[in-house]
Amino acid sequence: MILLDTHVWIWWVSNPELLSSQADTLINKSMVERKIYISSISVWEVAMLVVKRRLQLTLDVKDWIRSCEALPFIQFIPVSNAIASEAVFLPEKPLSDPADRIIVATARALDLILITKDKTIQRAKQVKTAW
Repeated sequence: MILLDTHVWIWWVSNPELLSSQADTLINKSMVERKIYISSISVWEVAMLVVKRRLQLTLDVKDWIRSCEALPFIQFIPVSNAIASEAVFLPEKPLSDPADRIIVATARALDLILITKDKTIQRAKQVKTAW
């Protein structure tokens, strides 16, 4: 089972050619199993990127998110109290970005492989990653 980092989710939906072959393979396998997870903090990140004009989507951001929510193989994971506290107490080499901390904590809490190109997350080795 996999958790998509925010950039991977965006690329997978909007620019799949940006995905590595390993990421693409894992996502396709997980689609068949209906086991693709995305943290709700990624929804916040996407909306913030659009508001800040750092991301342009082909749809209104709320419609884009709703269309992703309608996909039967995606499950959005809310930020629970356990995930929020786990994000604070991650082991050594803390990540500075709060959203990254929530995403890593989500992957740890659910024992998911985090699909990410983010080298900082990969090097921190706080969670299983693939790219």
